[in-house]
Amino acid sequence: MGQSGILIEGLGYEVAGRRILSGLSAHLTERRIGIVGRNGSGKTTLLRLIAGLIAPTQGTIEVEGMNPAGDRKAMLARLGILFQNPDHQIIFPTVLEEIAFGLAQLGHPRPEAEARARAVLAAHGRAHWEGARVETLSHGQKQVLCLLSVLAMQPATILLDEPFAALDLPTRARLHRLFDALPQRLVTITHDPATLEDADRILWLEDGQLVADGPAPEILPLFRAEMARIGAADADTDLPH
Repeated sequence: MGQSGILIEGLGYEVAGRRILSGLSAHLTERRIGIVGRNGSGKTTLLRLIAGLIAPTQGTIEVEGMNPAGDRKAMLARLGILFQNPDHQIIFPTVLEEIAFGLAQLGHPRPEAEARARAVLAAHGRAHWEGARVETLSHGQKQVLCLLSVLAMQPATILLDEPFAALDLPTRARLHRLFDALPQRLVTITHDPATLEDADRILWLEDGQLVADGPAPEILPLFRAEMARIGAADADTDLPH
């Protein structure tokens, strides 16, 4: 205990005898971390383990020296998560209620939680959203709302699950700039290496195992080359003989 960052040791996860992850070990302390892999490689399962939404079946994981699955309330102030689909994350009908909820979960009285929520909106140029109903927001705006809800709780680490999926290019660019300016540690999972060019460290998962771990300029070209090789092989098997 007492380790900073995210400490993963011999991590594994199985469901009904099916192995999803196995033998993962890493100590993540960098400011910008990317996790890449094809669909089904175990990226989302790893993110859910880091978030404490599920518990490992083998090995251990610690976030800032704590077991994330052991005390979910304590983790709220240390770690936030932004899911791929904001509709799976948003609970309340108005923007102010949505942001204030997490603060109330941390123990702030409702008036204080709402005042802090207004301050977060104002700090990010969204004060005019305060009374807006969530259903009137675009997909990209909902994603920003979820991020502001997380930022209101001031966690040290934020987990991002395919944060640019289903966003148009202008919205993606705006959100990318917002992420770049954040002081928090960001752990981003994606199958798109283009979004991780500026990452300090990349973990590459394949079939639930860590196949490469290192700086983005070293790992991303290897990942791209392998995806191109697999794509070419798959295309070749589809050709008539």
